[in-house]
Amino acid sequence: MTDINLPGTGASELQPWHTCPASRLARLRGICTDVDDTLTRDGAIEPAALQALQALHAAGIPVMAVTGRPMGWSRPFAQSWPLLAIVAENGAVALKRDPAATDGLRVEYLQDAATRARNTERLQAMARSILGQLPHARLARDSAGRITDIAVDHAEHTHLSAADVERVVGLMRTAGMTATVSSIHINGWYGTHDKWVGACWALQLLQGQRLEDEVGEWLFVGDSPNDQAMFARFPLSVGVANLRHVASQLHSRPAYLTAAERGQGFAEVARAVLAARAGPQGQSRP
Repeated sequence: MTDINLPGTGASELQPWHTCPASRLARLRGICTDVDDTLTRDGAIEPAALQALQALHAAGIPVMAVTGRPMGWSRPFAQSWPLLAIVAENGAVALKRDPAATDGLRVEYLQDAATRARNTERLQAMARSILGQLPHARLARDSAGRITDIAVDHAEHTHLSAADVERVVGLMRTAGMTATVSSIHINGWYGTHDKWVGACWALQLLQGQRLEDEVGEWLFVGDSPNDQAMFARFPLSVGVANLRHVASQLHSRPAYLTAAERGQGFAEVARAVLAARAGPQGQSRP
């Protein structure tokens, strides 16, 4: 078995995804996945990834997306993609299809209304402060849909240097915010939650399941530094191949790496899971 070196880490512990034993996949309870540059390319879901989601849904394998994107951006995808739910804003908002809801969508918040209201002014003030100190920086174009955080664009429509990204993160953290860097945005919020905390909260709230107890039977797929909370906790975690581009920024790494990038990489993961489920070990699953 040949391990994969990630440049800049000095580590050779990632293994090619195709070497993952089918026995580890046959009895999965579900999959958690990042969205941007894991399911998508240039902001749109790749056809191969959408087909993979549909195939997993048809096979009875739930998929929960966990993203730094805002609640407003996530709404149409929560309604149209075959997902268990979308956990947005790095764990602060959960969206799930619900025929009983007015618009067919149930929306839940990790923070209560009073906390969200108190934080709104602080978030707006912090956004003004960052833009004042870095006049060339821009808030993410999806900012209007954000409820619990702010996002500075560093790679989606505006390019920031590594030094600028580090400076924005530093400003956020100095102000008492939690800050993470995704493949496209720098996100900051008031609170101690992250993707892992949000995924646990959402699965308990929406399904009555404790991810903390079942994490060994779930798989996570991601691509960026803000997925590290998930890489650190899921024994079965996979990076799509474009993770190589941010390898030097990682202190927690996935166990496996796909051959393909972005949505094609997610489809690679799904094919292996579906093949394992269809095999003798998968057929024995109760």
